[in-house]
Amino acid sequence: MNPTKVSRDRLETLTDLPNIGPAMARDLRLLGFDYPAQLAGQDPQALYHRLGDLTGVRQDPCVLDVLVSVTRFMDGEEPRPWWHYTPERKTRPGT
Repeated sequence: MNPTKVSRDRLETLTDLPNIGPAMARDLRLLGFDYPAQLAGQDPQALYHRLGDLTGVRQDPCVLDVLVSVTRFMDGEEPRPWWHYTPERKTRPGT
């Protein structure tokens, strides 16, 4: 969902999260998540690597930015577009 349309009062499905559409919701379900609340406290980098392992494909680094956006949102940050986190990711080695 577009981050400007996200409401903490309506977090029932994965697509209610910022930056999550149907394809990324399928990836989150593959990772074992069915509800937004389950993403609180998760390590986005670990999720990114696990998704690559599960799919057998190296994920686009932007997927990591999306995972950062949703885990931070569920940990209390404001909803932000996934690209807000791109500069931060580019400072980390190995991503």
